[in-house]
Amino acid sequence: MASPATDYTRTAIALHWLIALLIFGMFPLGIYMVDLPLSPQKLKIYSWHKWAGVTVFLLAVTRAAWRVSHPAPPPSAAMPAWQRSAANVIHALLYILIIVVPLSGWLMSSAKGFQTVYLGIIPLPDLLTKDKALGDALAWLHRFLTFTLGALVITHFTAALKHHLIDRDEVLARMLPFLGRKK
Repeated sequence: MASPATDYTRTAIALHWLIALLIFGMFPLGIYMVDLPLSPQKLKIYSWHKWAGVTVFLLAVTRAAWRVSHPAPPPSAAMPAWQRSAANVIHALLYILIIVVPLSGWLMSSAKGFQTVYLGIIPLPDLLTKDKALGDALAWLHRFLTFTLGALVITHFTAALKHHLIDRDEVLARMLPFLGRKK
C-alpha cells in the first residue's frame, strides 16, 4: 500500500471528479444549445449551463484553496523530467481554466444583458454593463477558452490512460483508488 504522502486526499479526489463530471456534461450541452432557435427550451438549457458553470466556478475556487493548504503529492512513478514538467504545466493550466472559463461566461452574460440567476433563485450581480460589442468579444473568448480546456482535458485523460495501460504505474490509481495499488 502506498504511503499517505503519495496519495491525494478524499476531498481532492471528490472535487476533481465533481468538476470533471460537470465539465463533461456542460461541453456537449454548450455546443448543442448555441444553435437552438429562441424558445423556452433554449432559455432553460442556457440556465442549466449557467448553473453548472457557477457550480464549477465555486468548486474550482474551493479546489484551488484546498490545494494551497494540501499540496499535490509528488509523482509516485519514476517519470522523465519532461513528463513531470508537462504534467505540472497542464495541471496549472487546468486549474486556471476551470476558474477562468466560467468567469468568462459570467462576464459574457453580463455584457449581453442576461443576468445569471443561480439555480433560478439567487441573482448574481452583473459584472459588466450591457455592451453588445464586448459581449460578442467575450462570447468568442469563452468559446476559445472552452475548447482550450477541452483539449487539455483530453491530453490529461490520455496521459492518465497511458500511465495506467502502457506504463502500468499507479498514477491513475491515485485519483481512482478503486483500481487498487500495487504491493
